[in-house]
Amino acid sequence: MEDRQIVELYLARDESALARTAEKYGPALRALAENLLEDPQTAEECENDVYLAAWNSIPPHEPRDYLFPFLARIARHTALDRCRERSRRKRGAPLLQLTGELERCLPAPDNAAEHLDDLVLAETINRFLGSLSQESRNIFLRRYWYMDSVAAIAERYALTRSKVKVSLYRSRNRLRESLKKEGYDP
Repeated sequence: MEDRQIVELYLARDESALARTAEKYGPALRALAENLLEDPQTAEECENDVYLAAWNSIPPHEPRDYLFPFLARIARHTALDRCRERSRRKRGAPLLQLTGELERCLPAPDNAAEHLDDLVLAETINRFLGSLSQESRNIFLRRYWYMDSVAAIAERYALTRSKVKVSLYRSRNRLRESLKKEGYDP
């Protein structure tokens, strides 16, 4: 079923929208959550939370042309909330490693608020991503959006782990330079 048709089911408040969403995007949403949480049971709970959040937010949102990114954003935020909850309870989370890799590239929230609002920062990052080759962009997004491991990325794109690590290193450096040119101070 096409995304537009699924969104129309949500808008009509037809509960079959949930089943159609789960059928089409369930495995991808669960994998996204599991990459962050490293716990299949909690990832499944996050997936169910995504369906509830989608039900509650369509309408007013009408993501006819971008349903999966809309759902993936909800899944990612839901999983990140679970990671934060774990951290508060003194449990480890894979999020800390990835945050450490990017923290030297991105400005601190206080500096970003002083210089430009979040929308300008997002536009700068989008321009940066657009400047990368397709391979580098895919590697970067798989690591920092989907939270895939270096090994999983290497396997997915038939690359060596070393090549993936070098690509990520160079992309982070380019991002840092791009942000410096825009007036951000990481």
